[in-house]
Amino acid sequence: MGTDHLVLDRQLCFAVHAASRAFDAAYRQVLRDLDLGLTYPQYLAMMVLWERGPVTVKELGLALRLDSGTLSPLLKRLEAAGHVRRERSAADERSVIVRLTPAGAALRERAQQVPLAIGRATGLTRDGAMALHGMLGELTATLDAYVSRGGPAEDQAGGTGR
Repeated sequence: MGTDHLVLDRQLCFAVHAASRAFDAAYRQVLRDLDLGLTYPQYLAMMVLWERGPVTVKELGLALRLDSGTLSPLLKRLEAAGHVRRERSAADERSVIVRLTPAGAALRERAQQVPLAIGRATGLTRDGAMALHGMLGELTATLDAYVSRGGPAEDQAGGTGR
């Protein structure tokens, strides 16, 4: 009799999904407690802008792994809140640049507490968090490569298949 591969609690994908949902809830609470007025996806968009400065909508979507249908309403809400400004690129009218407003830039200082609070919430040591981050980065790269090549290359990496 073979192993049943269809047990939910044995699925790596479900463990990652459950952790992602738990992170969403933790971020919601931390962002609310710090009174930043941002949702988790908005916070991620602001992080890209704080780090990189003005970017195109396309670059922001790639950085966040979001499609334009998800990103456009998010940016519209950030703009309505006075955190960002969207404008057509002078170099390419088809391209829209997203910039922080002074209010959006000022929010960065208050947001410095978010990673610290989330770090405490995870219960992980710094080394444990760094190791998990590295493993998840490798997993993401491997899955992206799988999708880009169009499917399986039998046992190429010798993974567990879960």
